[in-house]
Amino acid sequence: MRTRPQPYQCQWWRGGVGSPHRCQRRPHSHHFAVRHATAAGRARHGIYLHRRWRGLGAGAAARLRRGREALKAHTIALGVEAVAARVPTLPPATHTNSYALGQREVLLVEPATPYVDEQRAWLAWARGLSSRGRRPIALMLTHHHPDHIAGAALFARELALPLWAHPLTAARLGDTAVERLLHDGEVLTLAGPNPQRWHCLHTPGHAPGHMCWHEPSLNIAVVGDMVASVGTIVIDPSDGDMAAYLQQLRRLLALRLTIALPAHGAPIADPNAKFQQYISHRLARETKIMAALRQLHPRAAVAGERGSSLDALLPLAYQTTPAWLWPLAKRSL
Repeated sequence: MRTRPQPYQCQWWRGGVGSPHRCQRRPHSHHFAVRHATAAGRARHGIYLHRRWRGLGAGAAARLRRGREALKAHTIALGVEAVAARVPTLPPATHTNSYALGQREVLLVEPATPYVDEQRAWLAWARGLSSRGRRPIALMLTHHHPDHIAGAALFARELALPLWAHPLTAARLGDTAVERLLHDGEVLTLAGPNPQRWHCLHTPGHAPGHMCWHEPSLNIAVVGDMVASVGTIVIDPSDGDMAAYLQQLRRLLALRLTIALPAHGAPIADPNAKFQQYISHRLARETKIMAALRQLHPRAAVAGERGSSLDALLPLAYQTTPAWLWPLAKRSL
């Protein structure tokens, strides 16, 4: 007998809690595939989430122009829904995820896309929530980078919704007005059959005003650009801080989340492993960079001086990274 596990809901669930199988329906290339594992499975929480985030192919171009399937909504948990919209962003990402949080009162996270066709589809999705008894009350920004805010002013105007963000994000938005400033430790309570309480987490490092939101009863967090399901996150010296970033990754790791919802890529079904992977990766990269510095300029490395050319460091510190990615890697040095 097949049952629908709670609280996680998805149209691709196959198999029940007691099922000995992990089976799934094969999705389209841009759809979620979700499978449920038994207690004996490798997943501690018995949930697998995956999204094939590859290009949609030439045959999908017309559909994208109409603003269809690319913005198909996916239910991740009770009162948590996702859509992915195309944005100009760094590879391997091609989309930014937006989330609708709440069963009755709804917060919309990441009003990101600058493309007219995608904006039209995004607005149709947001307006359609009301037909299901869900009322958007605000748009929330994880941070100020263009691939996260390009639709913010338009969506706020078209939906008559306020923008909410951290003060350090609001200060970087130019003429785009933020009506409510969010701070670390603040709790956003959303009315509904199962009220949700989203805890605001100020998580600087990738960007000064970066915020995440954690719902303890679901044990889910929206994590923005703290991690991505594929690849790593650029910590740009213009507004990034690697020490702060690592500190906030450890903070997220301490939450012991069931699912993390990134801005780019699939929902992450084993976020603790992902956070630890990111921490280990950054520390290993730091070790490589220090070794490269010692090789190039032994005395400068011991003294902590910044005399080495970044271009000279790249082939030594990133020898396993494809050369075409070195310009991005250079931004994290």
